[in-house]
Amino acid sequence: MKIHSVIQGSEAWHALRANYFTASEAPAMMGASKQMKRTELLHAKKTGLDRDVSWWVQKYLFDKGHEAEAMARPILEVRIGEDLFPVVGTKGDLLASLDGCTMLGETLFEHKMWNEQLAADVLAGTLDPHYYWQLEQQLLVSGAEKVIFVCSDGTEDNFVSMEYTPVPGRAATLVAGWKQFQADLLDFTPAEALPEAVGKTPESLPALRIEVTGMVTASNLEQFKAHSMAALESINTVLETDQHFADAEKRVKWCGDVEERLEAAKQHALSQTESIDVLFRTITEISAEVRRKRLELEKLVKARKLSIREDIVMDAAKALQTHIDQINTSLGDKARMPAVPADFAGAIKGKKSISSLRDAADSELARAKIAASQIGDSIRANLASLVELAADYMFLFNDIQQLVLKANDDLVALIKLRISDHQKAEEVKAEAQRERIRKEELQRIEDEAKAKAVIEPAPAQPAPTPSPVKAAPAVAAIAKPAATAKPVIYRAEVTDLEALVHAVAGGLAPLSVLTVNWDELDALVAQQGSLFSMAGVTLVNAAA
Repeated sequence: MKIHSVIQGSEAWHALRANYFTASEAPAMMGASKQMKRTELLHAKKTGLDRDVSWWVQKYLFDKGHEAEAMARPILEVRIGEDLFPVVGTKGDLLASLDGCTMLGETLFEHKMWNEQLAADVLAGTLDPHYYWQLEQQLLVSGAEKVIFVCSDGTEDNFVSMEYTPVPGRAATLVAGWKQFQADLLDFTPAEALPEAVGKTPESLPALRIEVTGMVTASNLEQFKAHSMAALESINTVLETDQHFADAEKRVKWCGDVEERLEAAKQHALSQTESIDVLFRTITEISAEVRRKRLELEKLVKARKLSIREDIVMDAAKALQTHIDQINTSLGDKARMPAVPADFAGAIKGKKSISSLRDAADSELARAKIAASQIGDSIRANLASLVELAADYMFLFNDIQQLVLKANDDLVALIKLRISDHQKAEEVKAEAQRERIRKEELQRIEDEAKAKAVIEPAPAQPAPTPSPVKAAPAVAAIAKPAATAKPVIYRAEVTDLEALVHAVAGGLAPLSVLTVNWDELDALVAQQGSLFSMAGVTLVNAAA
C-alpha cells in the first residue's frame, strides 16, 4: 500500500479521491449501496460532479459521524491496547481512507454511526453488502488481517463492535467488479437530469349548471359537452416517458371525477323534475365517453408498463449474452462459457418509474457481467494450466469443457494424477513388452542352438597291423574276421538357455555360441523409440 500524506476531508483528499476508485464507492459499484445507485456513481465519475449535500446532511450526518468516530477511537484503543492512526492509502487504481490503523498495519478500524438495526447486525456478526464491500476494499488495499467494525455514537453505552476478516472470493469479485465498472464507464453517456414527473389533468371544465322547473329553464350542457369532448380528444394515449405515465394516471383519476360530477348533476336534476329526456341523454352520453376514455387509458397504462418492463428485461438479457459471446470469442474453440444466471425480472420488481426500472436492471446486468468475467478468467487460467502441464497428453483430456470449470488447484491436481496414471500404465505395458521380447529372443536362441549344436564325429582308429601268421595245420578251422567298430557321433542339446547365457557371460563358452537377430532388435527400437531400454544394449543416434 502506498500511503498519502493528506488529511481526510481536505481539498487535497478530495482531489486525490477523484483519480481513484474508493472503498466508500465500492458498495455502489457493486449495486449494493443504500445511498447511491450504480448509475449515479457512473454519472459522478464520468462528469466529475458529486451529488450536492444539503447543510442538514452535512451537519447532522457527516459532521456528527466524524465527531462520533473521533470519540470512539480512544475507546477502541483502550480495548485493544494499541494506538490507531487515520491513513489514506492506494494500491493500483484503488483507494481506501481508513478511520484507523495499528502501527504494524495488521488491524484496521472502521466506524459507523449508531442505529439499532446496524447494532443488532454487528452483535449477530453479520453485515449487509452495503458495508462489507467497503471493508473488503480496505483490506485489499492495506493488506491488513482484519477490520474492527464499530457502530457507536461515541459513548461507551452505545458501542458495539465485531471483527471482519476477508471472505474467500470476495476480493476477486471486487476487483472484477471495478474492471467491469471501468468498461461501463468508457461507454457511459450521462443522461439529462429530469425532474420527477408530476401528472397533469386536462384544463378544468366549467361547472355544470342545471336548473329545472317542469322543464329545463337554464343549462350550459351543450357548451359543457363541447368542452368535455375537446379535453378528452387532447388526452395523449402514446405512453413512452415517465411524464407520459404520470399524466395518464392523473387523467384516469380526472375522468373518474368527471363521471362522478355528471352523475351528481343528473341526480340533482332528477330531484327537480321527473323526466327531462334530452338532459339525461346528454349527460349519459358525456358520462359514457368519459368512462370509455378512462378505461382506455387504464388499459394503455397497464399494457405499456408491462411492455416497457419486458423491453428493459430483454435488453439487459441481450447485453449479458453479448458479453458472454465476447468471452467465448476470446476463448477460441477450446472451451465455452456456461450459462450465467441473472434475475432481471426479480431486480425490477416493485420499481415504479422508468429510470428506477432501468437502474435496477443495469445493476443486475453489471453483477452478472462481473460473474461472467470471473468465470472467463478462471477458464483462461485452466486452459493455460492444461497447455503448461499436459501439452503432450491432451488425448487424456477429452472432457475439457467440464474440466475448465473446476477450481484451478483442483484441475492442476487432476492433470498431474491423470498423467501419472497414464505413465504408470505405459511403463507396465512397456515392461510387459520387454519381457515378451526377452522370452522370444531366448526362445529363438534356444531354437537356433538346437539346430546348430552338432558335435564333430570322433576320428576313426587305424586298423592294427596283423602279425605274421603261422601256417596252421591243414586240418585247423578257418578263423572269423574281426568286426570293425562304428564311430560315435554327439550333438549338443540346450536344456537351460539362461544357464548357457550365464556360461557365455562367465567366459566358459565363446560369445559366438550366441547370435543376435538384428532385424528383431531394430524393430523393437523403432517401436519403443526413446523409451527403449534393455540390459547390455545402448541406444545411440543412427545418424552418428
